[in-house]
Amino acid sequence: MNQKTLRAVIACGGTGGHLFPGLAVAEVLHSRGHEVLLFVSEKEIDSTALNAHPQFRAEKLPSVGMPRNSFSPAFIGFLRRCLESQRHSMRVFKKFRPDIVLGMGGFTSTPPIIAARLRGIPSFIHESNAIPGRANKLAARFASLVLLGFEDCRASFGRAKSIVTGTPVRKNLGHPLDREAALRVFGLTTERQTLLVTGGSQGASGINQLLFKSVPLLDHSSLQIIHLTGKNDDRLASANYQREEIPHFVAPFHHRMEEAYSAADLVVSRSGASSLSEVSHFGLPSVLIPYPFATDDHQSANAAIFTRAGAAESLDEKQVTPAQLATLLHTLLSDPARRQVMSEAAKLLDPKSAAENVADAMEHAAWKSMK
Repeated sequence: MNQKTLRAVIACGGTGGHLFPGLAVAEVLHSRGHEVLLFVSEKEIDSTALNAHPQFRAEKLPSVGMPRNSFSPAFIGFLRRCLESQRHSMRVFKKFRPDIVLGMGGFTSTPPIIAARLRGIPSFIHESNAIPGRANKLAARFASLVLLGFEDCRASFGRAKSIVTGTPVRKNLGHPLDREAALRVFGLTTERQTLLVTGGSQGASGINQLLFKSVPLLDHSSLQIIHLTGKNDDRLASANYQREEIPHFVAPFHHRMEEAYSAADLVVSRSGASSLSEVSHFGLPSVLIPYPFATDDHQSANAAIFTRAGAAESLDEKQVTPAQLATLLHTLLSDPARRQVMSEAAKLLDPKSAAENVADAMEHAAWKSMK
């Protein structure tokens, strides 16, 4: 096989669930000597993340969200921005001349996939969730191959050719750190059990409010909390934990998540595919609270995979009470044997070498097309 250096485009903007797995693949391709160009959105999260990756060229595409009502005035704006993205993708492709294109999901990645089809370039989409989004359902019609995070998703793509790769995890997450050293980063101690609360890259107000109401019902004597609230609730969270005299670290975000995961005994999280890949990578027991307004309720389908495996407990945000959450947290924190069983189950769900699997598939397709 011709081991030619490749030029790859990865469209991965819009949310952390698209961006960070895309960056993980970009890191692998770059380490193999290939040139990578990223298509990202205009959102702040994309710009912030790219500051840590100066080795990659990046082009911004308009953030595109498809209205549910195709007869609404907003749909015209959606079509206009799609057309803008399509034209910009074609201009970039003409200059960069990519050998392979990968879309990580969301409508930011659909125009580059269509542009690749029009130019005869091999293209992939990656679907991280158990139920695919609308953008990937559309893009699958134009892609050469569908890459899946979960086997459960395969049937949703019908006759489209697909393989399971797992969802890539950021290279900088690496392996678990020394727990004591990780706790020192947050000003916490090894004498207490650590609850990590995170809503993913965009935070989770529903989880935050539920925790604020549950914490007074918990036994504080052996508990400490790392709470990553997202933009809006950090001051309120700090005030709550100070009032309850619980040692804590609160911040909107923490960009070295390997430290947070390494410090945690138990995680409360949304169940986006990227977050679940990271939780399983670190072998952590978890309480999952799916985002109740996710398209097609895909986060509940993701969480079901982990609960069936015995790696997590799942709660319905619309139905769970603070007392029920407090009882579950107390039960898990007071039962190290059960947490260990959940931890081992989580490790078995770890998408080992997912980024390498995606990069392998991209190389194979690109080199094959050159023969």
